[in-house]
Amino acid sequence: MPDVHRLEYERRMHRVLAHIDSHLSEPLDLPQLADVAHFSPFHFHRLFAAWMGETLGDYLRRRRVEVAGVKLLSQPRLTVLQAALDVGFGSSEAFSRAFKAHFGASPSGWRTHRRDGVQLSNPDHDGRRAASKNGASHQPSSHALPVKIIDRAPARIVYLRHIGPYGPSVNRFWADEVYPWIVANGLLDRPRYGIGHDDPSVTDPARCRYDACAEAPAGFKASGRSFSTTLPGGRYAVLPFRGKVAEVELAWARLLRDWLPSSGLQLDGRPCYEYYQPGVTDEAGTGAFACDICVPVTSL
Repeated sequence: MPDVHRLEYERRMHRVLAHIDSHLSEPLDLPQLADVAHFSPFHFHRLFAAWMGETLGDYLRRRRVEVAGVKLLSQPRLTVLQAALDVGFGSSEAFSRAFKAHFGASPSGWRTHRRDGVQLSNPDHDGRRAASKNGASHQPSSHALPVKIIDRAPARIVYLRHIGPYGPSVNRFWADEVYPWIVANGLLDRPRYGIGHDDPSVTDPARCRYDACAEAPAGFKASGRSFSTTLPGGRYAVLPFRGKVAEVELAWARLLRDWLPSSGLQLDGRPCYEYYQPGVTDEAGTGAFACDICVPVTSL
């Protein structure tokens, strides 16, 4: 039963990573995280390093400064001290040292250097899993984007995770692993999501996490290499998109670079994602698809 045992290890490590991301502002120590994983504290540090390719301490420092970096870019009024406190540093001095060690620049200098034209989402998801069956591809003007502010209910989702660069490898991931899994589990008629958890301009692309998701019907239990979680609800800015993969990057950029700064809103800590309505497929012969680009927003 080696595969079953390995999947149990993977499931426990997923629990630890999710716990870390949802508690970055709090103290996190080895005994606490070992308990989340249901491993002995004596062995957990070595197991984590072997599984993740970096020690627990290195991982915590990296996640904290990378999350803070995204906050500094996406929340223009956020002070360096508040960014530090939000990710668990006790002072701006300790935060600045860790930030400079990771990025090679102070938080304020890095923010100023990166502010113009920075991408705050992961628009390089070639693995789009939905498309319009009819209608021509088009891109709206950045001056009149049809963005709506809506409240989305929380959704229970099941997902497979890809770790590595976004782009063609994500497309292959959907085609080779996700679609057969969706068919085998009777999820073809369910809404789907593509969630990029990391900004590849901040996080090493080799460590970026992407979840290919489907809404779970009542009573559905994740099995095998799939995992389940709840996608947070709340206030989202939603931009409908119809077009080809090469065009969706521009749509993401227009939403985040052109629309968001003038909206009186800013991103918060929930994930950005693409939402694919059930029952639609890629447009035959063109590769065009339709989705809603959804970004979580709060008052500026």
